[in-house]
Parts: sequence; structure tokens; C-alpha cells
Amino acid sequence: MQFDAVLIEPRRKQMEEAGFWPGKTLLDYFEACLASEPDALALTSFVVASGARRDLTWAEIDALSWRAAEGLRHLGLGKDDVLACQLPNSWEFIVLYIACRKLGIVFNPVMPIFREHELLFMLRHGEAKAFVVPKLFRGFDHEAMAEAMRPDLPDLAHVIVAGGEGANAFDTLLLDPEFEPGLELHELSQHLRGDANDVCQLIYTSGTTGEPKGVMHTANTMYSNLVAYADRLGLGAQDIVLMASPMAHQTGFMYGFLMPVMLGARMVLMDSWDKDLAARLIAEERISFTMASTPFLMDLSNAVAETGADSSSLRIFLCAGTAIPGPLVERGQSVLGAKIISAWGMTENGAVTLVAPEDPDERSVHTDGFPLPGVELQIRGAEGELLGHGQEGELYVRACSNFAGYLKRPQWNNTDAEGWFDTGDIARMDAQGYIRICGRSKDVIIRGAENIPVVEVEALLYKHPAVHQIAIVAYPDDRLGERACAFVVPKPGQRFDFDAMVAFLDTQHLARQYYPERLEIRDKLPATASGKIQKFALRNELKAEYEALQA
Repeated sequence: MQFDAVLIEPRRKQMEEAGFWPGKTLLDYFEACLASEPDALALTSFVVASGARRDLTWAEIDALSWRAAEGLRHLGLGKDDVLACQLPNSWEFIVLYIACRKLGIVFNPVMPIFREHELLFMLRHGEAKAFVVPKLFRGFDHEAMAEAMRPDLPDLAHVIVAGGEGANAFDTLLLDPEFEPGLELHELSQHLRGDANDVCQLIYTSGTTGEPKGVMHTANTMYSNLVAYADRLGLGAQDIVLMASPMAHQTGFMYGFLMPVMLGARMVLMDSWDKDLAARLIAEERISFTMASTPFLMDLSNAVAETGADSSSLRIFLCAGTAIPGPLVERGQSVLGAKIISAWGMTENGAVTLVAPEDPDERSVHTDGFPLPGVELQIRGAEGELLGHGQEGELYVRACSNFAGYLKRPQWNNTDAEGWFDTGDIARMDAQGYIRICGRSKDVIIRGAENIPVVEVEALLYKHPAVHQIAIVAYPDDRLGERACAFVVPKPGQRFDFDAMVAFLDTQHLARQYYPERLEIRDKLPATASGKIQKFALRNELKAEYEALQA
């Protein structure tokens, strides 16, 4: 694969001279942990459904990752090949990524919720040579789905199944005891592993283009963010990090995996969310830090209140993805005893702004924090002019952590010649530099920190024979921040209802989390003189309804 990482070289000299790009890779940090404390407990991985637990030291992770690297080499994978991984949070995920980096293989994490509709595009676009899936996860047979897609994926040479049996099993292909690496593999790794400016991660994000965008990152773009992030929060080797947010998102990948390795801190992983187990793990494993979206904070506060679990070790709960309601911050503080910190970021640049632990609590209620070192922000008006404090406008970011570009779509990079990236968000900034995200200029809904690709879902529903017009917009939700409502004008003489919508989307093999959760049937939709649907009017209608219910 040839990676068109066009956003790296123009800023490389400046970032390196300023000291923002550390020039280290995951393997540099991992090998430092291995050298200093090889027998220290590094990772604890939980399978929620079965209660299974796996503990690994740094030395054990290293041994498994070398074995997996040898297995990948036997399969013919090497530098700049793409391996797609649909595993939930697990020890296999950690071992696999480290193995990939030892061979220079680019890692493409994809969400376990994705189905054929999303995956066929991503794996084809990313030219994935191998696809690693769980056999079963939450009752769904991922192996059967992956095998059924193979005829439509000409680049896909291997399906590897964690928890599977037979020739395609993870243990058979990657963890065979005979795959003990020798001097040859170690020498090959020194040649293939690359440097901190090589693309090491390909991760897809949903937006407004009608197709997912393949975000390319390097070790420098990610670790430049992690160094500043950990420093602001005062995180170090003494911390124990709990991660239940999926590692196919940057939240889980960067802050639940890359950051603990950088710090030499222990990771505790949950393959899915269970509030009671999370509360128990915080008490028993003495968790000190976690990061997740608002629903997780709400659930965890309820679980600790209900069970009386000891959460005294939890110093920080960092909450990102949507604004945190004031009462939830207060409840989290009082029930958990942790500092609740708000933040804002994107797949393209990781965390951009966050509140500091020493800030007053109201900063997490009313703002999304202030920029990390190496990050600049601008608020621009409709004509591109810079706006003053308190004025709402389009948010632009110029950061050391900005991505390397969108794979095969440089025309969508949204980055100007001076390095300013158009986030698509509307924000305002106060006199102290704290921002508040006020909305989005782009057509996207964020449901519990998961982006819903509105254009893509609308395009699918337009295929339904009864649909004349459709507009999908967000409506407020106390737990998830936003949910999706579909406004539909049926064709004359046709009937369309919620059950018909769900049944049709089932046939399109779309991720369930992308389905609209509400349907409104209308005779017509508000539109401009040119016929463009006025989605803001529909959003305002739903917002007014929500506010009336809250009154």
C-alpha cells in the first residue's frame, strides 16, 4: 500500500525543532517497559459475558507479540501492508498491534458493531490483506460474516478468528508454539519497524461525505498528543488505567493502550460495558484513571451509588464526546470522589482541549477545556474573519497531533496551506482560551460519542420504494447526548412506518447503532426556495419539544 500522508512533511521540521514530535514509536516505549520491569503486571483483560480474566506481564506480552509477528510473516504480511482488526478490547488486540509494529504492518481497527455495509467499503478502500475478527461477540458470528465478504475483497488474503477453531484460528495462525522467533526475525524487525513519521494507524471516521474517511496517523501525531495529555492530567507509571471504550475508537486506542505503554502504567480492559463490573474493578484493581463518554459516567455513578463499591482510588474520570450536564458533574464528584474533566477532540487529532485537574468544577460544566501544548485554535466567521471572545463561529485547529491526511482522498483533508484544519464544529472561546462546542456546521450526529453517518443512512433509506423525501437530524437525549430522528415524506399512496424502516435497514446490513431511533411522518419538509431541506428547523422543533418536557 502506498500511503499519501501529505500533511506530514510540510510541518515536520517545525514540529521536530519545537520538540512537539518526540520521535518515538510504540516499540520504543514498550521496550523501555520491558527493560525496566519485565515481570511487572502490564495488562489485565476481562471478557464481560463469561467473566474470563487474563493477566500478562510486559515480558509475556513481548513473547506473545514476537510469536504473532512470526505468524504474520508466515502469512506473507510485511511493511505497509494493512491488517484490519475487529476485535473488542482484549489482550489479543494488544499483542496483535505490537506484532504489527514489529513488521511495519499498518493497523486498521474497525468497530465490532460494523457489518457488511461499512466493512466492505473500509476493507476494500484500505486494501486490507488480513482481517482479524472474533468468532462470536455479543451473539453475532463475525467469522461467518467475514468469510461471506471475501469474494468481494480481492486484496484480502487471510481471515484470522480469535476464539475460533481450525485452520483460521488466531491461536493456530499467530500463536503456534513453533513460531519462536530467531535472530532472523529480530534483524528483519529492525529494518521493517520504521520510524515515528511512518503511517502506523488507519482508522475510519464517519462524516458528511457519504463514505467513511480513512484517517492516517503516525507515532509522532499520536504521541505528541499523549505526552501533553498525560502531563496536564499528572498521569504516570503509578496509575492504573481502565478502558471500556472500544479500542477501535481513538479514545480506547490512544488513551487506553498507547498512553499506558508510554507511561509504563498498567492497563485494565473490558471487552464491553457493564457498569457493575466497572464499579467492582475500580474497587478491586484500584483504578485511578478512565476516559469515556457521558453515558459511562452516568452509569458508573449509579452503579457505585447502588452497590457501595469503593471508588476512592479513582482520581480522574475524563469525559468527552458531548457536553456534560452540570448535575452529572456534581453527582460524579460526590459519588465517585473523582475529578470530572471535560475534553474535546476528533479522530483526526486526538484530544485537542481539556480542563485541568486544578480548574474549578464549573469549567467542566460550561467549557470543553483549553488547548494542549502544541495546539492552536481559531474561531472564524462566515467570511473567514477571526472572531472575538464569546462569538460563535467555525472552529479551526492547527496542532502537532493533526493527522497525516485522508487515505486516497487528499481533496478532503480540510487543511489549508498554513496547516489550519477545518473541524466542522461551531464553537466559542472565552478570554482565558477555554472553548465550548456549540454545534456542528457539518451534517453529523454524535450518539453516545459514536458518529452517525447521516448522509449514508439517508442514501440507504432513499432506496425504499415508499420514501419520497427524508431528513435525519439529532434530537437531545439525557443519556447519550443525541439520538437520530428520521423525518420522512412518503410517496403518494404509500405507507411507511418505524417497523418498515427498521426492516429495510436490516436488509442493508448497516450497523444497528446507526438506525434512526425515532420516525416522524410529514406531508412536506421545511425547505429553502431552491428546495434544500432546512434541517435546522427540524432540529429546533425537536429541541423545543425536549425543553418543554424538561420545564
